[in-house]
Amino acid sequence: MSGVSMIADREALQDFIDALREHAPTIERDVARLRTSPGEREVIGSLFRALHNVKGDAALCNIDLAVAVVHPIETVLARVRSNDLRFSEQIAETILLTVDRLELAMARLANGEGLDNLQLAPLVDGLERLAMAERSQLDECAAEVFEAVTGFRPVFAASMTTRGRVSGLRSGSKSQAAEDLRFFLGLANQFEARSPLFKGRTTRILRLALETNQIAGDPIDPVQLEAAVYMHDVGMMFLAESVWLKASEMSPEEKESLRAHPGYAAGLLSRMSGWTAAAEMVAQHHEAPGGKGYPAALGTTQICAGARLLAIVDAFEAVMLKHINRGRNRSVLRAIAEINACDKQFSGEWIEPFNQVIRRTVEAR
Repeated sequence: MSGVSMIADREALQDFIDALREHAPTIERDVARLRTSPGEREVIGSLFRALHNVKGDAALCNIDLAVAVVHPIETVLARVRSNDLRFSEQIAETILLTVDRLELAMARLANGEGLDNLQLAPLVDGLERLAMAERSQLDECAAEVFEAVTGFRPVFAASMTTRGRVSGLRSGSKSQAAEDLRFFLGLANQFEARSPLFKGRTTRILRLALETNQIAGDPIDPVQLEAAVYMHDVGMMFLAESVWLKASEMSPEEKESLRAHPGYAAGLLSRMSGWTAAAEMVAQHHEAPGGKGYPAALGTTQICAGARLLAIVDAFEAVMLKHINRGRNRSVLRAIAEINACDKQFSGEWIEPFNQVIRRTVEAR
């Protein structure tokens, strides 16, 4: 399951991706309904049919990998439908993890990328054990699936909420720095106010960034990091809201205009005394290893440590929200699974400290 050679017909692959994109909202909607009313037979039947259709489309398009991934979870739903199992939170999260991983794998194949770090073989093995598990073994089997794919022992129904704000501004000893931080926070709050989806976003990113930095031994000045968190997306407000608040896919021209936003906020910071490091973090937070980021396509060693960290926490927040138009937020575990699967997009030295923060978040729940 590690390469792209398994896909011979690119047109058939795209056909399956299109079909999966159509079925995924139905799957997610039905899972959400069953979480509140697990005994609704009509919804269980709808969910089973959606999964069965995904498997059928995969077989029709000769995507054997997708058939292998979906078949055991379809078997689990068949047992729910026959009253052998009761629909549970464990089953709900496992279905969503499976759909997440399948969508990510198909996107990788469509881009000609490998699948080595998606943990697909352990996923299929775990799902097959889950499909055959006794009722008493269901929780443990579901936990093993998550641990095999994400590296985390799950607490189901976890959600990415923070228990209050990070305690106090890390403003240093100078009153001017404290005033500047309050100003930056005010701008961040203005950005959040542009969409209800952004509510609490700054607090979440700030906590993740500061705690990850702390676990790593505070190699980044926390005050500069805090300023960068507040300011990193403020540049969006210099663009037309029709672009950066757009729910549908952007045009190439709109994507290009969006690439300007780090420079606007970095320019503002660079003109204020004492915030050079924060300005550099903001300017570079969309750069990526290997020169694959923007706006300057910097090489790996040219990207500052703060920007490397900010890229991870910002991406994690984006993953948590990216399916909001399909009616659900991602759980912490499914979001961190996607970040780890895309580890080549980020600087490796920050992955493990960030994972420790997430693990602590999960265990606390």
